[in-house]
Amino acid sequence: VQLQASGGGSVQPGGSLRLTCAGSGFRLKDATIGWFRQAPGQTREAIATRRPFESPYYVDAVKGRFTISRDDLENTVYLQMNNLKPGDTAVYYCAAYAGRLITSNKWNPAAYNYWGQGTLVTVSS
Repeated sequence: VQLQASGGGSVQPGGSLRLTCAGSGFRLKDATIGWFRQAPGQTREAIATRRPFESPYYVDAVKGRFTISRDDLENTVYLQMNNLKPGDTAVYYCAAYAGRLITSNKWNPAAYNYWGQGTLVTVSS
């Protein structure tokens, strides 16, 4: 079982990036997917999550700018990030739990049992 994250890079404020999280060994459509980020000197924070058969949830800081989508044929999840701000600079991680996390756990990084490697997003002029 493996998650492979990619798509980070450097952009100017207002720019866009799409992060990719490719899964192998299990079907992402049956998993709870979480996107997390960790800025320098900060703890890892959840920013978006999607449980099976539900619409995604987003934290207020990214709501309206970030969107989770999924390609079931490719077994891949995406995080489209628009109107990026300097405060979005961080290492981004995708994570998965092989099933449906209960509501109280969907934002809890410790509840996820599979993690991709981080991908760095830098937003700077």
